[in-house]
Amino acid sequence: MPPKSAAKTRRPRRSKKPGVAIPDAIRLLTDEYGPFENEPRLDPAHELTFTILSQHTSDRNSERAFRSLMHRFGDLYAVANADVDDIEQAIASGGLAKIKAPRIKTVLNRILELNDGSLDLSFLGEMPMNDARTWLRQLPGIGPKSAGIILSFSLGMPAMAVDTHIYRVSQRLGFIGPKVNADKAHEILEAAMPPEDVYPFHAALITHGRQVCKAQRPLCGACVVSYGCPSRDEKAIRQAASDDASDNISADTDRPDGQAPGRRRRRGTTATPVPHTQVVKELQP
Repeated sequence: MPPKSAAKTRRPRRSKKPGVAIPDAIRLLTDEYGPFENEPRLDPAHELTFTILSQHTSDRNSERAFRSLMHRFGDLYAVANADVDDIEQAIASGGLAKIKAPRIKTVLNRILELNDGSLDLSFLGEMPMNDARTWLRQLPGIGPKSAGIILSFSLGMPAMAVDTHIYRVSQRLGFIGPKVNADKAHEILEAAMPPEDVYPFHAALITHGRQVCKAQRPLCGACVVSYGCPSRDEKAIRQAASDDASDNISADTDRPDGQAPGRRRRRGTTATPVPHTQVVKELQP
């Protein structure tokens, strides 16, 4: 009987490093869609309520539902004391009202229990960011994304908020591994950049995910960071380069390596707006 061959020692796989660095991605995407201005947002309790309403619906629907809620009840204390059925009727235009109505009431009442009957969460801004995040995470249904939104947008802290667009783009660019879940992505991405880059990164990637790096059919031929994307569609990029040449449009040369990525400049694109800037103005006295 022939001797068994020695088992081959498997070498550990090395994780792929992204071909585009995070600072370069922020710069190129900001040049493409920005500048991104961190506009005034709602106070934490209103921001939290708006965040719940914005889940699994469009910006327009969540704005409509929030306006209806505030018009119906006047303030969040009245919402906390209202019947769930009445809250559901007020937010029906936003979708998933049967799920969101009891969630809003439960969260608001939990804040009142934890905060001596007050919905003023401004004290979180005086806490270390991780302590403030822990406080928010104790609220029912508030995960890392919702906590990050409140800390970043309402309190001005450098907290990462990873939505579905940022998660998808980060995986495609190699900023996070393919097996990293959304919760872990918050920790990895937040630790991967200085605090001052957290908001520009968030705004840049969410805009890019909505306009170009789409879930089903990413527009790789129109992508400013395709040169370093391990998930890029080479055929689409070559076609875009060919179209640029035939139209006599000069390719961009602002890549870090100095080579043109073979894409036409996307003109007329705008940064993803803060979805409820007008709502903020309406709530101001």
